[in-house]
Amino acid sequence: MKSTFATRSLCRLMVVAVMTAPMTPAMAGMVGTGDALAQSSVSTQRSTVLAALNRGDVAAQLQALGVDPLAAQARVASMTDAELTQVADQVGTLPAGAAVSGWVVAVVLAAVVWWYMMKR
Repeated sequence: MKSTFATRSLCRLMVVAVMTAPMTPAMAGMVGTGDALAQSSVSTQRSTVLAALNRGDVAAQLQALGVDPLAAQARVASMTDAELTQVADQVGTLPAGAAVSGWVVAVVLAAVVWWYMMKR
């Protein structure tokens, strides 16, 4: 007897909850090719900059300059698309070399992180 009462009460409570819950219709739309490519480009640029920050020589140089590598990664994660494009272009156009490349990347990334921190 009690289980029937409990079941009916629970069912009534659930009906009231469903009836009073706000329901919004699902909206679907077309995503343009340009928008999809732009989003892909931004994620690629972000991964390029983060990969440069994850290199051992770059992390060591950032620590030598007093910048925490995790803080630099957090700053890269919070950059706008325009800032990220600028940094990724700088990382992509730096000259490739033996030990000089990592040092130059570290200095450029440290300067960009410092500039970004001062901008806020």
